[in-house]
Amino acid sequence: MSEHGAQQSRGPVDVNDPSLSRFDVVREGARRDDIEIVHYEPQVVAGSRAERRLVRTVNALFLIAGVAATAFLAVYIWWPWRYRLLADIEEYYTPLLGVTMGVALLGIGFGILVWGKKLLPKEVSIQDRHEGAVSPDEQRITGQTMLYMADELGVKRRPLLGVSLLAGLVPVSAVVAAPLVGGLIRDPHTDRELFRTGFAPADDQGAVTRIRLVREDGRPVRPADLLPGGQVTVLPGIPHGISNRYADSVTLLIHLRTADALAARQNNRDAGKTDWMWGNYIAYSKICTHAGCPASLFEQQTNRLLCPCHQSQFLITNNAEPIFGPANRRLPQLPIEVDDEGFFVASSDYQEPIGPDFWERP
Repeated sequence: MSEHGAQQSRGPVDVNDPSLSRFDVVREGARRDDIEIVHYEPQVVAGSRAERRLVRTVNALFLIAGVAATAFLAVYIWWPWRYRLLADIEEYYTPLLGVTMGVALLGIGFGILVWGKKLLPKEVSIQDRHEGAVSPDEQRITGQTMLYMADELGVKRRPLLGVSLLAGLVPVSAVVAAPLVGGLIRDPHTDRELFRTGFAPADDQGAVTRIRLVREDGRPVRPADLLPGGQVTVLPGIPHGISNRYADSVTLLIHLRTADALAARQNNRDAGKTDWMWGNYIAYSKICTHAGCPASLFEQQTNRLLCPCHQSQFLITNNAEPIFGPANRRLPQLPIEVDDEGFFVASSDYQEPIGPDFWERP
């Protein structure tokens, strides 16, 4: 009779026998589940020089992962990150995040691979498919199998592996959570950052200066520059106003036809925006509230402003309410008037966050 046949014909072993080793219980459990352990052997001798070398390698990889993940958190929280035209240290913010996270994930991945491929025993088993109720003996076998697997990981014999694994995994876990709690680490409303654009009136020791609306070439805009139904992109007439520094200030100034202007003015009053228009002129942020694309396609006949990226549409005569597409928040309106020299100025800054803001959603 073959060895396999002898094993199958042998009666069940009492798994509660204290003389049995943990592996004996595991092997009995495998036999009861119609599993034949064809091959099982350690890859390295316990306490050998090869084992110590592999353990040091795994420890080093896990510790490198922990250091890299800690560096990621330090960069994420403390490294200067605000955009500047002439970037200095800020330009390394995103690359450093990528490098540190990449090293952390590679360290954990390679550490687990070396542990599994070089330190864990090799096993080849064959199992027949079967069904059956779970008996108390099988429950004990399952528990002993799990404990045996923990033993085979070698953490008890190699305690430094467990320490290094924790040292690597804890910072990596914090890396995963960091973006989720980033807003709690740093207040996004510092200095009303989400509410202030380049149109905020300048206050020089009590002397308030309203900001002019200028074209992309810096020329201020007069009412006569726009025909009824016309529109023009305007920016704040301040130093660097026509630059990426004030990219959130891009505004669309529209000259409505008389009947449309009457409807827009009435809807403004209903929304508490009295005197936000000047004559038949109205101004809205050009940044779509869905994904920040330029909502710049104005249809004169329907008074709809279309964002070409995802087809959101806003009704200009009704407080730029979204009427189609994924955008669910209206475009912020800029209060405007004309100064003593006949040029358009902003009466105040925008009163709502610009673009796809996620902190002040109604």
